[in-house]
Amino acid sequence: LCCCEYVDRRGERNHLAACCCDCEDLDEGCERWLTCRSLPPGALGRIVDTVADRLRVPWFAGAVKVNVSLVPPLVLLPVFLHVAALHFLLGLVILTSLPVVVLWYYYLTHRRKERTLFFLSLGLFSLGYMYYVFLQEVVPRGHVGYSQVVALTCGLILMLAALSRAKKDPGYLPIPASNEKSSHQALRNKSVRGSSNGLHGVTVSGAASGRAVNGEAKGYARMSAGEPEGVKKDWCAKCQLVRPARAGHCRLCGRCVRRLDHHCVWINSCVGEQNHQAFILALSSFMLTSVYGITLTLHTVCRGRTPFVALFYCPGAYSDYSSALSFTCVWYCAIVTAGMGYILLIQLLNISYNVTEREARLALRDNTGRRLLGGLVIDTGQYNRGFLCNWGHFLSLGSSPPQRSAEDIV
Repeated sequence: LCCCEYVDRRGERNHLAACCCDCEDLDEGCERWLTCRSLPPGALGRIVDTVADRLRVPWFAGAVKVNVSLVPPLVLLPVFLHVAALHFLLGLVILTSLPVVVLWYYYLTHRRKERTLFFLSLGLFSLGYMYYVFLQEVVPRGHVGYSQVVALTCGLILMLAALSRAKKDPGYLPIPASNEKSSHQALRNKSVRGSSNGLHGVTVSGAASGRAVNGEAKGYARMSAGEPEGVKKDWCAKCQLVRPARAGHCRLCGRCVRRLDHHCVWINSCVGEQNHQAFILALSSFMLTSVYGITLTLHTVCRGRTPFVALFYCPGAYSDYSSALSFTCVWYCAIVTAGMGYILLIQLLNISYNVTEREARLALRDNTGRRLLGGLVIDTGQYNRGFLCNWGHFLSLGSSPPQRSAEDIV
């Protein structure tokens, strides 16, 4: 393949120059739109799939497909912020509507159980663009020192390093070897939908063969369908394994995770035993870096006022376009920081009571937990051993590899 060629979703060789050719669904859709007729069922989905498949950029070994969810943050965020800097009322409308649109998109993808890179790309591009505006509009004014720029940059690097660690394995449970041996027979009985990582859960019809094991934290093996009810409670029918204590199945990733806390859309990954510490470090470093950057910018744009007062009352903010853009970005950062601060607060409270988000949701559903601190935390009482012991347990997560049974080793 040359740099402009690719193999499309139908397995045929195609070229970027032919991106507008041979799309019957799009032609029919345009014709129906011009004649005011409705689209047939499934036509819009086929059009979207075709456009997503042909949205590619040239590359050395062939054109690379671009994820559609990456495009909106890269295009719309700078446009919205620049438009919001034109007038105070425009800024009020845009900065109010942005969180609503993000929450609506989260609800849409969460309801459809879809994974998306929209939130991760929005977060990373927001960081990069805010840093660019800070260097281009705030630093040249001469009120920010070299050491302050270095401190802000180090905080940003620390946050990205923690985010990179949090993106790694959250503690996926290994798929038992007995599942792989029986997968060919199971696939003939029932079709299986694969996860985003390319790993497939197998649904077995009838009684599963193999030795039955209990639901303890040691080992993950197959068990027969006729086991007692007390043993079945830790059995994951989708992954075909026995989960250890506090593990859970993520419906978005399609895998079971040790000590599953929740699936975070901002990192497009689960938060579990292996990456929970890095997740907290990334949130904490983001909060410190963001508050520090907001303070430096407000001290530059609104001279002579404290940061909290300047955030709500800065008469000279819209005197020139540079100050207006900086002030608009400050408010955008403040909104994002407030949301992330709430997430960090809930996480710190859950750690203090040694409860995960998944356990809190299950406790609310089964009415087995008690609300504390105005409902901010749900104490299940099952793993709570006191403040110091709970934090000691959290800081020791992932320090030793999980034990495996003799059957898994063989």
